[in-house]
Amino acid sequence: MSTSGSGGSPVERIGYRLSTVVERWMPSPFLFAILLTYVVYVAGLAATDSGPVELLEFWYDGFWAFLGFSMQMVLILMTGFVIAYHPRVNSLLKRLAEIPNSGAQAAAFVGVVSMTLAWVHWGFSLILGAIFAREMGKVAHEKGIDVHYPLLAVAGYMGLGLTWHWGLSGSAPLQLTDPKNIGEGTGFDFLASTVPASETIFHPYAIMLTVLSIAFAALVLYALAPSGGRAKGITEYVSEEELFDATPDGGSAETEPVDDDATDDATADAQSASNAATVPAERLDNSRLLGGLIALTGVAVVAYQFVQQGLGAFTLDTVNFGFLMAGLLIYLRPAYYRERFGEGATAAAGIILLFPFFAGIQGIMASSGLATMLAEALLSVSTAETYPVVAWLAGSVANLFVPSGGGEWLVLGPSVLQAAESLGVPAGQATIAYAVGDAHTNLLNPFWALPLLAITGVKAREMFGYAIAMMLALVPFLAVVLYALPY
Repeated sequence: MSTSGSGGSPVERIGYRLSTVVERWMPSPFLFAILLTYVVYVAGLAATDSGPVELLEFWYDGFWAFLGFSMQMVLILMTGFVIAYHPRVNSLLKRLAEIPNSGAQAAAFVGVVSMTLAWVHWGFSLILGAIFAREMGKVAHEKGIDVHYPLLAVAGYMGLGLTWHWGLSGSAPLQLTDPKNIGEGTGFDFLASTVPASETIFHPYAIMLTVLSIAFAALVLYALAPSGGRAKGITEYVSEEELFDATPDGGSAETEPVDDDATDDATADAQSASNAATVPAERLDNSRLLGGLIALTGVAVVAYQFVQQGLGAFTLDTVNFGFLMAGLLIYLRPAYYRERFGEGATAAAGIILLFPFFAGIQGIMASSGLATMLAEALLSVSTAETYPVVAWLAGSVANLFVPSGGGEWLVLGPSVLQAAESLGVPAGQATIAYAVGDAHTNLLNPFWALPLLAITGVKAREMFGYAIAMMLALVPFLAVVLYALPY
């Protein structure tokens, strides 16, 4: 069978040809950030009154402006990582991977799982989606099913590429629930009060948007799936020795979780026991009682926050704290939990390297006024009816340059909400529409895919042709649904 772009459905052929072009030309994520720095610097010189030295100062200052927020982002990723790698969670993924009977079904299924989980926790979705894509590739190889592994990787990334910013860990909606971000001394001092999660994350507008988007994206993934000779399985990208003798994160086979739940606990016990010496300090370090007690205390604190504040308790800090304690609760032993966190740090390494560079880009865009000029130019042409579509476009364009949902919102959020207020558009609707754009163009920027690339073993240029195909396919759908869906 031919492996060229001929044959198959039109959608399949377009996706295959686009992936071929992107695989040839796309730079690495780090080089992407460097090139983008030059682009934004030149744009600042051309479009603003800032001089060349002043722009360099903005760039340098931007490197350190969001260190606190960077730590929040790393923590939300790592807490998701350790939960996704728990033996029982990993075992469930292996069972689920047995369900699809074709490559198209496999891609759609991984995408639905990833997008659904992203509504709960973007870090959890990113890591678990990557692990699920890898497990699906392994099972398909064993069963002789034709799957295209780069498309599976894209499916595992779809949570970050579509639904995360409308869910429980969405940066912009959560920031508006925090009184520290509203009032004098903040960019949102024009708001009379915080915007509760009931007006954003849990509003029927956002819920319906999520359901419709997941359904449409799953259909596109199904249609894009290459068949026959065009489908390249997991062994084209990861050696069989590595697949079946090592864990997804590069650990030895001796520590890889197995399918049987009883064996899972036995494996965890054996791992902890082998690490525990006879000295009291090390026995304490592996104590289920001490780990479980602090974890239950943390869970109780989170529950108390919701009893006191209701949906207003959904803040970035609460989400991070809740998942940190939930992870400790399922692992129990402090030493075991610490070891898993160490592996999560490896997955976050790319973000730690690239985030300062993108923060520097954001420093240029924010301090020079380039970001505000961009947002205001788009928002100035909107009406009350078209505003959600324009806010989506503003978020999409901004995210191409600064792939940090929370960081972008700190800079552009005031302009977005002030324009919404002047047009009579509810702040909750404006925030969600903007968040759609911020998530959507993650399918073009490889920044957040770094942990997934490390786990799946594919290169950015090998998967982003299909990611870009997904992004383009979503454009008409999102434009129509944001225009037509009532708030």
